[in-house]
Amino acid sequence: MLNIVLVEPEIPANTGNIARTCAATGSVLHLIKPLGFDISDKAVKRAGLDYWHLVDVRVYENLADFFEKTGAEDIWLLSTKAPRSYTQAEFSPDCWLFFGKETKGLPEDFLAERYDRCLRIPIRSEARSLNLSNSVAVVVFEALRQQDFPHLLAQGAMSNW
Repeated sequence: MLNIVLVEPEIPANTGNIARTCAATGSVLHLIKPLGFDISDKAVKRAGLDYWHLVDVRVYENLADFFEKTGAEDIWLLSTKAPRSYTQAEFSPDCWLFFGKETKGLPEDFLAERYDRCLRIPIRSEARSLNLSNSVAVVVFEALRQQDFPHLLAQGAMSNW
């Protein structure tokens, strides 16, 4: 199963959309504090996130807490500053895909320490970046495509085409 890691996400709607992607794909959602919103049961119900029960959400105090608790190794960092396209990566079934907060991305030192694991989504030079939830969806589905969409193809297939 893929692991989606959001480092200090700020916009609740983006995280809600990413949670829906996780629900649809069986990916685990890891949130690293501080969060720019409330994810309590009451807040989730108020937002109408009727798929939240399908999402395995795990929350960490900071990056150090995350690495201490997960031991994550096969990691990929997404950044507009990365040297190569996400299509050049070979994603394993249990890899960790890191995305930074909407206003600043991932911390510069974190990226620099793992430069060879940094990826970008190619876009026009005039555009700053894609929306965070769109970026997550693009990379998650590329990782799943490389694995031939494990456990996903049969779901929802139309039999009378």
